[in-house]
Amino acid sequence: MSSKPVVAREMPAVLPDTCWDEAGILPCLLSVDLAVKGFTVRDLLELAPGAILESENASGADVPVVVNTRIIGWAEFEVVSDRLAVRLTELA
Repeated sequence: MSSKPVVAREMPAVLPDTCWDEAGILPCLLSVDLAVKGFTVRDLLELAPGAILESENASGADVPVVVNTRIIGWAEFEVVSDRLAVRLTELA
């Protein structure tokens, strides 16, 4: 029984756009982390509508943007009409 030699193929340096088309539907979790110093489970249980939490971030300071536990950039909070929005300021 003869076997054909296995020829290794090199991966292209840049993936074709079609690879990203397929990956585009994969779910991921995007979050903006706002550190609150000294926050405890008791504080969490006592939260109520209208509660104000004081963060460690200075007013206007950028906060990390995280996708699936990895920081991908930085953002700042902004009010747009009657909604709180996040404006990306830097992508890593």
